[in-house]
Amino acid sequence: MNHTYAVIMAGGGGTRLWPVSRKKHPKHILPLLGEDTLFQSTVARLEELVPLDQILIVTAEGQAEELEKQAPGIPAKNFLIEPEPRGTASVVGLAASVLAKRDPEAVMLVLPSDHYIRNRDLFHLVMRAAVQVAHKGYLVTLGITPSFPSTGYGYIQRGELLHEKYNYPVYRVLRFTEKPDEEKAREMLARGDHSWNSGMFIWRVDRILDEFARQMPDLRTALKKIGATWNTPEEQRVLRAEWPRLKSVTVDYGIVEHAENVAVLLAGGLEWSDVGSWDSLFDILLPDQDGNVIVNSEHMLLETHDTLVYSTEKKLIITVGVDDLIVVDSGDALLVCHRDQAQQVRQVIENLKKMDKNDNL
Repeated sequence: MNHTYAVIMAGGGGTRLWPVSRKKHPKHILPLLGEDTLFQSTVARLEELVPLDQILIVTAEGQAEELEKQAPGIPAKNFLIEPEPRGTASVVGLAASVLAKRDPEAVMLVLPSDHYIRNRDLFHLVMRAAVQVAHKGYLVTLGITPSFPSTGYGYIQRGELLHEKYNYPVYRVLRFTEKPDEEKAREMLARGDHSWNSGMFIWRVDRILDEFARQMPDLRTALKKIGATWNTPEEQRVLRAEWPRLKSVTVDYGIVEHAENVAVLLAGGLEWSDVGSWDSLFDILLPDQDGNVIVNSEHMLLETHDTLVYSTEKKLIITVGVDDLIVVDSGDALLVCHRDQAQQVRQVIENLKKMDKNDNL
């Protein structure tokens, strides 16, 4: 693990957790699930895997200062700041270019900043095994065992078991499927050979840069210019000149789905959640005897079942005779929706933009 580095992607907005998660205060910098923020939990999860000076954070300009406060042990030079959002392909490419200059033998653990993982011991085991596989030249991802036919996740179909000697079962990836409709999701679940795409990746820096050159040559050209001037007086000028020209593409779609030699490790036991919507909190936080999840509220729930009540302030919230609701109070906004409509909160953001309600974003 001497040449292993973690790259934490920490620039997103978490729009489906509105009204608590906002543009200036996105979900990963908030203590949504306890005292620590999701970002701090991600950093803490890396203890015993990589030292703090081998953790890189790629983030947006408006978030860097707060993230530095939350992880003071990570050197300031390890915070890579995007001038503006350009998708995870650019994020990964920037980190890979910086690491290639720092350590040509580097292996990257690419991790979102907003995931919840309860089983840290298994996370360490799987990551160590994934690094072994990555050293063999594979692009590696982690697959989560589906618990229902989700339309909110991408899927990975696994093929043959790789017979090299690893410390964990490893499968060749047959194909990726973008977020499916419910019928397709049910079909894949019934087959038994599909996993949710966790969005976590492990690969050698030289290997992923070769894939960028093969599949996204324009991005690779820009990254070469940026990497060549990193840690020089020309760094910011070149970065700000090249970055706005980049296409906004995810690393999944732009690289991984069409790459050669992609492997998956099944990691269902991680007790993982991407904390992507309010209904995901039912899988993380302990409910009461009626299935209700209450966070930071002086609640009175009468004849109420399977309902989330979340407040950023200690507020008395009362529900009577309701089931399967999500009630979220952020002080200046109140969200009430049915549990099965939690994914639609993203549409609220689009409507607020059209209404010029920028103070609420």
